[in-house]
Amino acid sequence: MANRPNCQDSETRGILSQTLVREDNLMERVACIGECMLELSGADTSRMQLSYGGDTLNTATYLARLGVAVDYVTALGDDPYSDWMVEQWRGEGIGTDLVVRAAGRLPGIHAIRTDTKGERQFYYWRDQAPARDLFAFPESEAIADRLIAYEWIYLTGVTLSLYDDERRQKLFELLDRARTNGTRVAFDSNYRPRGWRGPEKARAVFEEILKRTDLAAPTLDDDRQVFGDPDETACADRLVEAGVDEVVVKLDANGCLVATQDIRELIPTAQVSQPFDTTGAGDAFNAGYLAGRMGGTEAPEAARRAHRLAGAVIMYPGAIMPRSAMPEHAT
Repeated sequence: MANRPNCQDSETRGILSQTLVREDNLMERVACIGECMLELSGADTSRMQLSYGGDTLNTATYLARLGVAVDYVTALGDDPYSDWMVEQWRGEGIGTDLVVRAAGRLPGIHAIRTDTKGERQFYYWRDQAPARDLFAFPESEAIADRLIAYEWIYLTGVTLSLYDDERRQKLFELLDRARTNGTRVAFDSNYRPRGWRGPEKARAVFEEILKRTDLAAPTLDDDRQVFGDPDETACADRLVEAGVDEVVVKLDANGCLVATQDIRELIPTAQVSQPFDTTGAGDAFNAGYLAGRMGGTEAPEAARRAHRLAGAVIMYPGAIMPRSAMPEHAT
């Protein structure tokens, strides 16, 4: 990368002090690793609104709302907008002790333009975002030492697209250590072509992460682009054969397929009226499903509850619906 971090310990702030040790048990927590960007949205430049967004952050938000102890793992700048995001996440109950604050850096940003027909276009400014350097900061070793104590680590294909090969290898080594220590890994491929040098590169990286995955929650359309899976059964079979213990293949409006070595069960989606905005539905589903499984709910019922949560999300604009709209019995 053109702009590698050269900060010293004294030049970053916000994590890994002596106050980092929690009284609660990390083995009852989820760590979500990824990037959250500032988001500008609107029909034209005179009416743009500032928010934030990111697939793993969306999942972390819904996990927290469902009562799961969750920490977000990323890197931001030391600017007021980074301060604002951290404050918002804390307000949702998301732990931010593992958010690196890099001096002189700025978070990534993307803009969404919506035309008169409701079609959306995305524009990104993120090449120098500090989240891409998460495993190169002085704090990265201490973060790794903390992460091996979590019950679950959650990440996505978007997470993996942030890093170059060297930093992905550091992440894979971290996951190997964590799984040896009893941590489980949940992965959603969430393939976004913009982040990869073609599907072949994504496939090679995904094959590596799947060797370290205990729960896979892909969307069929994403894995079809990368692996060519013709249907949900082929997708599930491939993942189970790769050694993944539990698979839930999301089929958008057609429900999901829950699969293990012993079962294959198609779970229909929750019935909703015309959706308003499907952004973040898969992220919410993943949160609902993981929360259910952590709470001891059997996989098919966890999928049904996850569908109810995702069905509520698509009735509101944006990836994160109002807290007051959270459905009952989501876990």
